[in-house]
Amino acid sequence: MKFVRKERPVQSLHLPAWLTVRAGILLTVIVVSPLASGQDQPVSTAPTRAVATSAPDQVGSESGLTLAELEQMAFSGNPTLAQAAAEVRAATARKLQGGLYPNPTFGYEGDQIRGGIQGGGEQGFFVSQDIVLGGKLGLNRSILEQGKRQALVEAEEQRQRVINNVRMLYYQALAAQELVDLRHKLSQLAQDAVETSHQLGNVGQADQPDILQAEVEGEQEELAVAAAEQKQNRVWRELAAMIGKPKIALVHLAGNLEDLPGGNPDEWLRAMVEDSPAVKIAQLEVLKAEASVARAKREPIPNLQLRGGLQKNLELEAMTNHAIGLQGFAEVGVEIPIFNRNQGNVGAAKADFERSQQEVQRVRLVLQERAAALLQNYATSRLTVERYHDRMIPRARKAYELYLKSYSGMAAAYAQVLIAQRTLFQLQANYVTALENVWVNLVALQGFLLSDGLESPGDAGEMDRPVGKFSAPSPTTATQPE
Repeated sequence: MKFVRKERPVQSLHLPAWLTVRAGILLTVIVVSPLASGQDQPVSTAPTRAVATSAPDQVGSESGLTLAELEQMAFSGNPTLAQAAAEVRAATARKLQGGLYPNPTFGYEGDQIRGGIQGGGEQGFFVSQDIVLGGKLGLNRSILEQGKRQALVEAEEQRQRVINNVRMLYYQALAAQELVDLRHKLSQLAQDAVETSHQLGNVGQADQPDILQAEVEGEQEELAVAAAEQKQNRVWRELAAMIGKPKIALVHLAGNLEDLPGGNPDEWLRAMVEDSPAVKIAQLEVLKAEASVARAKREPIPNLQLRGGLQKNLELEAMTNHAIGLQGFAEVGVEIPIFNRNQGNVGAAKADFERSQQEVQRVRLVLQERAAALLQNYATSRLTVERYHDRMIPRARKAYELYLKSYSGMAAAYAQVLIAQRTLFQLQANYVTALENVWVNLVALQGFLLSDGLESPGDAGEMDRPVGKFSAPSPTTATQPE
């Protein structure tokens, strides 16, 4: 749509005629833009119809792809969740193996097989069995039970990592979608201004510099659109990798960035230092170390060694001159712990127990330390959102409308209209970025600071090192109005 103003003494203000056309179009779009007017709904965009490479990659509905649908895709497509489940099965098998009784030994025994002047000898079989005493097998199972419980918490932690990453990327992609929409609208306005400037130039109402300036601004807006689309594509590729569908095509996302939940950040911090999977893993490590101390103290208790069997003695009996025949034998023995009473291992186990107790406190302090920056970012971003929504954007929109009205009445220069329009648009973009920051920090704080949803959940050797596995996200910072 193009608006051509009536004749008036433009020359007295030295203003190009096409600028009035651009200003009218800008006002039309901005007045109907919910983000500019401070309404509760985001700018609506038509769903992008994706053409996927295969049937399983065709997702989304007419209203767009939702966060819940993305999470379900991640649960089935993210390989780290299957790895965590495999580790739980491995820990269960290790517990089973650690509590099994030692196998008996069955073998052949021969003595003086061709010995002596009588050509006799003793040949037979034996069975030996170690009887484990002191409850050592039960203590083995207790140690490995804590390892199994650690694996279960590790799987819970990995699930939370994946959920957090999907949610962060979803809100980043939703914000990128909104910014692309805003950039497209501004680019369309610039292109309309270019067309109008050419039309006015054809009738002698616009000079060549005016036309060139309009074309330059049009090119700038096209570049801004391309940059916004590239950022949207990057975030989408990251999201597609996180849900395990790297070939999924870009589709429209359903959601509302402005639908912010409530909550008390102090409660989030309290829950983090008490209920975080990292804290639970550290607490289970204390129980595991305690069981290891008890097991080390029982090690000096000797096992009972039993051995017995049958032999056929071929030695001839002097009086009857017949072979002696079958004879049995039995042995019972224990190891006497005189020199080695496992005292070194007991001391090491006690030291590990003391270290694991301090580890619980260390993990809690690390969580609190890493949460400090996110709490600040969340509070700042939330305040920024409220100021943009309630004060800055409505005032900037009103200022723009007043400048445009004054300009239409020949009472203001167009430079003022242009500055007001750009300020309003920049506030809109900053508002979307601030909303993105609120969501990213909120997800991190409510999700125990867990991210890196594609990092391997670790093997048995890493089960007692949960701290090195979580990392705080690095949210972007909203730019200030120019």
